[in-house]
Amino acid sequence: MTMPIDRTAEVQTKIERDSLVFYDIDDAPFRIHGVYREGDRYVRMPSDIAKTVSDGVGNLCAYTTGGRVRFITDSPYIAVSIRVGVFSKFPFFPLSGTVGCDLYGGTRYFGTYSPPLDITNSYEGVVDIFDPEERVYTVNMPLYSTVGKMYIGIKAGSVLKAAPDYAEMTPIVYYGSSITHGGCATRPGCNYESIIARKYDWDFINLGFAGCAKGEEEIARYIAGLPMRAFVYDYDHNAPTLDYYRETHERMFKIVRAAQPELPIIMMSRPKFHLSPEERERVHVMMQTYENALAAGDSHVFCIKGSDLLSEDIREVALVDNCHPTDGGFASIAKVLGGRLREILSL
Repeated sequence: MTMPIDRTAEVQTKIERDSLVFYDIDDAPFRIHGVYREGDRYVRMPSDIAKTVSDGVGNLCAYTTGGRVRFITDSPYIAVSIRVGVFSKFPFFPLSGTVGCDLYGGTRYFGTYSPPLDITNSYEGVVDIFDPEERVYTVNMPLYSTVGKMYIGIKAGSVLKAAPDYAEMTPIVYYGSSITHGGCATRPGCNYESIIARKYDWDFINLGFAGCAKGEEEIARYIAGLPMRAFVYDYDHNAPTLDYYRETHERMFKIVRAAQPELPIIMMSRPKFHLSPEERERVHVMMQTYENALAAGDSHVFCIKGSDLLSEDIREVALVDNCHPTDGGFASIAKVLGGRLREILSL
């Protein structure tokens, strides 16, 4: 086993725990998924490519939504010390989601690392494990902030080793608006992609770009070149007009399909039950792309209407602002979409 490098001297901490030792997540045996280091920060896609899409995507590619740090330990506590750069504050979206991290052991939730209200560029936190044993732990990185450095702290002498591969290591790629990005989950592990990943043990890449997912040719070509197990896309909310949506939706599908003829592709409309006339027309745009693909003989294309993503018992409390899902809304989306992916992928 590769021994981790003790980074305690680099971390100024006020956490009071016996024998607390910090390690840099960039060092073995930690495994990072969904993001990778580019210079002094982590990114979800190369920034030089992201900038060719739009200034917005160029900036948002460094928001760490979907980033995960995985490892095995039996420590009685797990601490996080994190240095952030740009981050977001909203009246309808808690800091525990935009800038916070959370901790899972397998599918079990253990706690949240929440920043203070007056956060500037760093914070720390610790979660006590009342029944410590060797587990695969996942720390989910912030949804709406950039991260420069991140350290994991455990008790000295505890087991620390690499997590195993996901059951499916070829990632599912998700592209879309702020909903795909994770707004307004109360913490990173509550967006639908993370819920699906935990339930089925699948890796994923989150290419949600809040307000900036517009189905541009540049992002479509980038996605078309990615190795992926399936592609899920929904940028309905970010298409500025109905005509724009008509002009770009099928184009994006065709670009990805031309590059990967047998890739399962799921298209979705916005997760909302009560739709305005224009919102219903947007569903028709998606359905036209889907029906055209079927008519052309495509047997690897699927669609889910957004109204079907919200179960009857949750739909009236599923949205924060009549747009972004609550945690309950995300759980409902994950149940429907995850089940559909399971059927399609037969894993």
